[in-house]
Amino acid sequence: MRILGIDPGTVITGIGIIEISGGKISLLHYDAVKLNSADSIHNRLKKIYDICELKIKKFKPEELAVESTFYGKNIQSTLKLGQAKGVAIITALNNNMNVSEYTPREIKKSVTGSGSASKRMVMNIIKSIFSIKEDPEFYDSSDALAVALCHFYSIGSNYNKIKTGKNSKLNRRQKWSQYVKNNPRKILYSK
Repeated sequence: MRILGIDPGTVITGIGIIEISGGKISLLHYDAVKLNSADSIHNRLKKIYDICELKIKKFKPEELAVESTFYGKNIQSTLKLGQAKGVAIITALNNNMNVSEYTPREIKKSVTGSGSASKRMVMNIIKSIFSIKEDPEFYDSSDALAVALCHFYSIGSNYNKIKTGKNSKLNRRQKWSQYVKNNPRKILYSK
């Protein structure tokens, strides 16, 4: 199974692609697309679509995991993030991929054990998991890998059931709670 993780943004969009084969998780690709903030939002959204399409055609992931939009202090920024997320989702759906969304807190908790982890902490753990030697240029690429990893962790023990169609009605919360139950040593922090 290949998972495309997207950390959407209209200035920088993070992309991470992982593969799970024989119980082993491998890094296939990671990148951060730097967009020109002087370009119109429409041109930037088109570029996000084109890049996502290119990565999907090249790496052939079956699943898209995307960070959900959260409300910040600036409603215009939140709306633009939602547009970038929507573009990634439409690109995936046009390529017959399954789509899942995760909150920033879910992603951080699944990777670091703490839902309030810093971007630096997420990056350091991602670097360790995938044996990445240098810091990525932007946090967005390590965040995208964290999104992909979160998706794998959330379907974890249910992957074979989902793949064969058994128990396919499990929702994301049930998958996550099942993962937590089956992997208590991976959860470093809980309330």
